[in-house]
Amino acid sequence: MSTQAPPHDGAGILLVDDMEDNLVALEAVLGSLNEPLVRARSGEEAMKALLRRRFAVVLLDVRMPGMDGFETASHIKRLDQTKDVPIIFLTGSDGDDGYAFRGYATGAADFLTKPFDPWVLRAKVKVFLELHRKNRQLEWLLAGDREQLDEIGARLGAIEDELARGERSEMAELRHQMARLEEALRALKRARSNP
Repeated sequence: MSTQAPPHDGAGILLVDDMEDNLVALEAVLGSLNEPLVRARSGEEAMKALLRRRFAVVLLDVRMPGMDGFETASHIKRLDQTKDVPIIFLTGSDGDDGYAFRGYATGAADFLTKPFDPWVLRAKVKVFLELHRKNRQLEWLLAGDREQLDEIGARLGAIEDELARGERSEMAELRHQMARLEEALRALKRARSNP
């Protein structure tokens, strides 16, 4: 398994709102997180952005012309590539009482009313950024485990081939391969006990 640290992919935050002032406000609040902020002015633009790159979280305005926030969220949750991306719905204070229920029913992770407290928004987004980082780290560790298991499988295959041929002159090589296999298994156990 690789001993390098997992890559930081800067998955970023997708900001979806049809109003320029709202996008500017979101950028001002979230800019200090030092993560890529990507704008989308419609549900259609949001879907295109989500298909081009990974995001840690989507901040999605409920009211937009064309595809509204609920419809956009439904599309996000239907696609395998995007279904696990958390969505925070943002809506004006004059929103319908059923908006929150409808938002959660379409897969929202959270729901904030404008004007929102910048500290609260930043704290919520930070939680989702950290969850994304932890998920990426877990994916990286699992990929390393798979590499080691593939290597062990290849070594076992070579040993089985040697045994099938039954050549006694190859016994020293067979012992050497078994020792390497045992070391690989010990390394895998050490890696699992020291995450």
